[in-house]
Amino acid sequence: MIYIIKVTTNKEDRALELISSKIKKHQLQVFSLARPHGLRGYVFLEAENRESAEEAAYNLPYVKGIIGKTVEYSEIKNMIEPVLEEINIEKGDIVEIIGEPFKKEKAKVVRIDKGKGEAVVTLLAAVVPIPVTVKLDNIKVIRRDKEDGQSGSDEEGSENIKKDDNENNEQPKINKDYDEPMGGLIPDDY
Repeated sequence: MIYIIKVTTNKEDRALELISSKIKKHQLQVFSLARPHGLRGYVFLEAENRESAEEAAYNLPYVKGIIGKTVEYSEIKNMIEPVLEEINIEKGDIVEIIGEPFKKEKAKVVRIDKGKGEAVVTLLAAVVPIPVTVKLDNIKVIRRDKEDGQSGSDEEGSENIKKDDNENNEQPKINKDYDEPMGGLIPDDY
């Protein structure tokens, strides 16, 4: 039987540690604990019976209680099992970081490690390019470098513009696909 335990939001990991230590200490009939990525405020507990599940979660900090309904594994399978997605990020792509601590920063992909699920990027807003390693699920592609022959000269020019404008903390957006002049150096999101 799989039980849903309501816990304090953003304290799921700590609640799992407390429940796990109580299970080991009292040798309860609990088979597994799970905290699905992206599900906030809940953890799953697989136990032999409701009494074992209640005892594992009883009177612990960050644990609010057990939801009355049990669930089947087939209902939560998509949250528990990782989905292998085709990684569509390439070296040279311009990406936006969607996870902390560099949220909403734009960066250029330097290297990809598909085995670890990580990418090394350099922040475009930084004066000095510092490599930062981020998880692939924390970045999204906003511009792909399609032209193989033009990428070297265009990138050098864009880097010079960015370094000059860093003094004012304003960054122009450079659109390589647009043939006519942009008309100014004020960013679109200004």
